[in-house]
Amino acid sequence: MELSCKSEYAILALLEMATHYESGEPMQIRQIAAQQDIPDRYLEQLLATLRRGGIVKSQRGSKGGYLLAREPWKISVFDILECLEGFDIKTGEDDTNPKSVDSAIVEEIWQEARQAANAVLQKYSLQDLCEQRDSRRQLDIMYYI
Repeated sequence: MELSCKSEYAILALLEMATHYESGEPMQIRQIAAQQDIPDRYLEQLLATLRRGGIVKSQRGSKGGYLLAREPWKISVFDILECLEGFDIKTGEDDTNPKSVDSAIVEEIWQEARQAANAVLQKYSLQDLCEQRDSRRQLDIMYYI
């Protein structure tokens, strides 16, 4: 499993928005793009997808921009990836029967891996990521002093 560039950029943009969540002010695309080094046009497409998925909301006008649609602690990494990548969460009770015992074993192992990955992604919220980032920044500051 690998994190796509699209998902990484989206998570970085949402982290930036989560950092400014308390201010209640919308963030403009160019502001987010500059802070996280994301191409403006690409970020615009990502935010449109996240808006349709209910992760962010947009505000029009001269002071417009994008805001998180929910509190940072209520948005999991899984929610973000599901919105962008369209994760298909299988329960293992498919209508199709495996072709052989071997393929059934492979499918069961893959299902177990997918469930474990989903559990980890559901465990972490944007708030958790912000806290981890802030904690590491503190360590970096202490290290260089």
